[in-house]
Amino acid sequence: MAVGQNQRTRKNDSMLTKTGKARLGPLNATQLTKLLETSTKPKEKSKILRALSKRQIVTE
Repeated sequence: MAVGQNQRTRKNDSMLTKTGKARLGPLNATQLTKLLETSTKPKEKSKILRALSKRQIVTE
């Protein structure tokens, strides 16, 4: 679950997973690039780059 919350107080957010991590699936390329600029963790950046490369293949 999200950090510091229990199941009763947690708001359902379709853009977050149960653990509070962002879902990259429904985001478009511009949203992914913005997220890439704001993220600081290398693991997150690699996930975003991988998702971004998948989007560019589909759109071309």
